Amino acid sequence: MTNVQSTTAAPRAGVRQRPRRPLPVLIGDAGLTIGVALIVLPLVFTVLTSLRTSADVSDAPLGFPKSFTLDNFRAAYQSIHYGTSVVNSLVVLSLSAVITVIAGALAAYPLARLTRSWAGWVYRLFIAGSTVPVFVLIAPLYLLMRDLGLLDSYLGVVLIYAALNLPVAVFFYTSFFRQIPLELEEAAAIDGAGPLRTFFAILFPLLRPITATLATFLTLSIWNDLIIPLVFIQTAGRRTVMANAYSLVGTYSVDPTVLFPAALLGVAPLLVVFILLQREVVEGLTMGAVKS
Repeated sequence: MTNVQSTTAAPRAGVRQRPRRPLPVLIGDAGLTIGVALIVLPLVFTVLTSLRTSADVSDAPLGFPKSFTLDNFRAAYQSIHYGTSVVNSLVVLSLSAVITVIAGALAAYPLARLTRSWAGWVYRLFIAGSTVPVFVLIAPLYLLMRDLGLLDSYLGVVLIYAALNLPVAVFFYTSFFRQIPLELEEAAAIDGAGPLRTFFAILFPLLRPITATLATFLTLSIWNDLIIPLVFIQTAGRRTVMANAYSLVGTYSVDPTVLFPAALLGVAPLLVVFILLQREVVEGLTMGAVKS
């Protein structure tokens, strides 16, 4: 009788049992699922609300659309001057990124190579600058831009973005420069290349992975920023797309059927760029994070 029970309880031959997942793994999966839901659900709600009429939203703010319409996107497109706003954002982003990349790389090169004590203190000063909240700097920056005559201009906004992101660029590039062997610079010096030629001809091309990482960071932070354009640009025709979208928020009321389509139109260029260049973005992030 005992032999029969043991034979019956034994697993069938050839049947592969599914291993039980440890409790920490199940908890991690549950937390990941909740995190993804917290990210996706607001986006789904924004898209659905953008496709509803004002009367439909008033009747059931959290309900499913009874009918779909694209009139909200047409109204938002005209309200935020979408074409002009996107061009403004591209101009500000491109100039700010170029200045930040070049200035950050040039500043990080000597800081990574010099062994003197003052170089370390300068590097720490840059790192400390990245911890200062932008809200603390708004008032002095506004007075400075006013005295320089750069209020309500692209140049003033570009210089502010470059200055605010320069500590991050120095941090990125200094860490990367320290991984580049000195033999490359010594070989270039033997061939008669000066410091600038060595930097631009030999070292700067090697910075492409970390530059892709930095460019991704700058694109997200500058494109989605509201504070700087709202404070330093008064003309609506010169503001960035996200700043013009935020201008649809009223003092006492907000119309989601206009604000939500404007917000989606504002982030649409970023989504298109990252979908088309997702492989290059991921490779840049990975290569910049892994020591070669």
